[in-house]
Amino acid sequence: MRVLGIDPGSNITGYGIVEQQGNRLVHVDNGCIVTTSKTLLYLRLKEIYSGLQEVILKYDPEAVSIENIFFSMNAGSALKLGQARGAAILSAVNAGKEVFEYTPMEVKSAVVGYGKASKDQVQKMTKVLLNLPEVAQADAADALAVAICHLNSYKFKVQSSKT
Repeated sequence: MRVLGIDPGSNITGYGIVEQQGNRLVHVDNGCIVTTSKTLLYLRLKEIYSGLQEVILKYDPEAVSIENIFFSMNAGSALKLGQARGAAILSAVNAGKEVFEYTPMEVKSAVVGYGKASKDQVQKMTKVLLNLPEVAQADAADALAVAICHLNSYKFKVQSSKT
């Protein structure tokens, strides 16, 4: 199964594609869609949407997983993040992909084993789990972690439905 993980942001949206081959997790690609705060928000949302559409067309994931909003920020930031998430979700849905959402705590627990892990710990564990030559950029590492979280969760859901 191939999964696109997304770490949404109005300035930087990270993406990561991970494929499960048997019991192995294989890194396919990762990167960031970078916008500038000097650009009007609606144009940044279009960049996020278009950038993710290109990624989806290129890699054809079977599922898309996205990180839920972290609620302890100011209202303006939360609104912008919500709009970036909306653009990301819409790009997946318009491509016919099913979307799964995970909280930051679920993602960190799935990757590091501790729901309050630091960004640095997430970066290091994605490097180890995916056998990357170097640590991925923070937003891309978070996106890879979201994809890993889905693959781990999906596997457990399938196993529990068989029993």
